[in-house]
Amino acid sequence: MKDTAKHQGLRNQLAAVLEQKGITDKNVLDAIKKIPRHLFLNSSFEDYAYQDKAFPIGAGQTISQPYTVAFQSQLLEVRRDHKVLEIGTGSGYQTAVLCALGAKVYSVERQNELFKQTTVLLPKLGIRPKHLSFGDGYKGLPNHAPFDSIIVTAGAPTIPKPLMAQLKIGGRLVIPLGEDHQIMTLLIRKNETQFEKHEFGEFRFVPLLENKN
Repeated sequence: MKDTAKHQGLRNQLAAVLEQKGITDKNVLDAIKKIPRHLFLNSSFEDYAYQDKAFPIGAGQTISQPYTVAFQSQLLEVRRDHKVLEIGTGSGYQTAVLCALGAKVYSVERQNELFKQTTVLLPKLGIRPKHLSFGDGYKGLPNHAPFDSIIVTAGAPTIPKPLMAQLKIGGRLVIPLGEDHQIMTLLIRKNETQFEKHEFGEFRFVPLLENKN
């Protein structure tokens, strides 16, 4: 598991590309420069790891393109020691970016194969989320709520009500909404019952799957 000066150079180039595409949060760009994305991919994709593209990671899932990771992270407005709930750990790349931003990350993954991989990989890289969980993302993590922010890394037809309930007042929930393609949506919780909604254009995600039992 090597991370070389060449990889660092490619990360710096990637951060420059993301800045050109409109990512303005310096902390997010710094996190992208820090996290060795090639180690979160199948080694056959290593040569392409710092292109702004999504790649398959197994179990029918993908690692989001870096622009999407940066865009969602920027919308969250993460501050150091913020409690962040991530729905869909996937490869662990977004988890690692959130940790690099100083967040206390609680992450849920419903694909056991991916859950097992990330619980081994992240500690190996010195990345320590507060809590990794195998379970149904639609339900969130009520025992650890409330959260300063919540990020959903798969497309959902509607916003799961349990996630809205687990958000602090003033908190931000970022979720791609839609079936075939998704609209990136930000909810800001104004009080117990009211949420302010903002939309940020079209993205493409794998679907957020719900346990039916």
